[in-house]
Amino acid sequence: MQRIEGEASQEVKNSHEAVDNSSAVSRTRVANQAQDNVQPFGASRYSDFLSNVSNFKIIESTLREGEQFANAFFDTETKIRIAKALDNFGVDCIELTSPAASEQSRKDCEAICKLGLRCKVITHIRCHMDDARIAVETGVDGVDVVMGTSKFLREYSHGKDMTYITKAAVEVISFVKSKGIEIRFSTEDSFRSDLVDLLSIYQVVDKVGVNRVGIADTVGVANPRQVYDLVRTLRGVVGCDIECHFHNDTGCAIANAYTALEAGATHIDTSVLGIGERNGIPSLGGFIARMYAANREYVMSKYNLKALRDVEDLVADAVQVQIPFNNPVTGYCAFTHKAGIHAKAILAEPKTYEIITPEDFGMNRYVHIGSRLTGWNAVKSRSKQLGLELTDDQVKAATNRIKVMADIKDQTMEDVDAVLHVFHRAIKNGQDVGHDSTFNRLFQQHIEARGTDAIAEEEAEAQAAK
Repeated sequence: MQRIEGEASQEVKNSHEAVDNSSAVSRTRVANQAQDNVQPFGASRYSDFLSNVSNFKIIESTLREGEQFANAFFDTETKIRIAKALDNFGVDCIELTSPAASEQSRKDCEAICKLGLRCKVITHIRCHMDDARIAVETGVDGVDVVMGTSKFLREYSHGKDMTYITKAAVEVISFVKSKGIEIRFSTEDSFRSDLVDLLSIYQVVDKVGVNRVGIADTVGVANPRQVYDLVRTLRGVVGCDIECHFHNDTGCAIANAYTALEAGATHIDTSVLGIGERNGIPSLGGFIARMYAANREYVMSKYNLKALRDVEDLVADAVQVQIPFNNPVTGYCAFTHKAGIHAKAILAEPKTYEIITPEDFGMNRYVHIGSRLTGWNAVKSRSKQLGLELTDDQVKAATNRIKVMADIKDQTMEDVDAVLHVFHRAIKNGQDVGHDSTFNRLFQQHIEARGTDAIAEEEAEAQAAK
């Protein structure tokens, strides 16, 4: 009897615990829904307690990593323009080519340090005392030191063992710190280095007082799972900040950068349009787009998003490349909607098919309605923009006509407008525009009249110019 009562008591206890747990889950769901209402673009709210997704810094390396891009040659004037544009965007640091690389590199470094930028100006050097002495004399706010630790680089690059690397790192760090300058030490080719070697040297430099340690996926071999594991492990070993540098050889650079922040990294290296050695590193715009989707308010409060297009245009022109059609945010297809079902939803509520609000970046969405995929809701919206009064049935008839024409080739917005004007005028005049012969005749008349008007306008402009 006592055993049965005990079991019943335990069942009641378990029942109460289940109710409590259910209530807790419900409260969590309500809280998450409330947060989602505030941030409709937000990522999952179940984030790692070490996550810095909402508290990160950008080290913008266009003027260092970007100089290694195949097409890049930045003269002093161009470097200054890029530095000012990045500062206007609001990056936390700009990283410059080592002043030990060449005499002009040293002069450029000094010139940029004298601009009085709001962001920090840092430079990237080898783990060598000669480089360090030159760097600290340029006026930089910080020095980024790097040395290869993988077996490939130790054997085929500098030929030094871990004992030498550790000793050299301590010497350079101590010297730079004695000058009152910020210092970071990074291993190169970190993901092909021995984990014990990595953690050992990071612990040593952390104790010496380095401001940041760096992880570099120099060959782009890492995947997000490997990144999370390494950064999370390192976060438990050092107390300083953690910077991450990812190459995009296998297309994981931005995903790896985001994952690194989730695991506790504090700084991410980027470059404008992702330019750099080989396939480059996380693009500034792509990385910002990813972080915007995670925490729109934080990103908008910290960075001048409407300046992104200007800095990308500046760098694209400097290295003689076109901004890719699918470039995050600024690519010409980024906010273009073509499918009819998409267009209908976008016109009713942009969030249905846009995770990024184009207006936040000074961009505009474009609903492409000159294709065979177009829907009548999009055509109706355009007719209203033109001030044409058409019923839904009339808009549907015009849409079908556009689709017929688009089966031959995509129609421009001017072509679509012509169809709508023809339909509106014909209906107003009581003409049956549903017949092919009638439509074709009226459409041809409209095109000819439009051409005559265009010629008249050109002649008037020429006459006015005289």
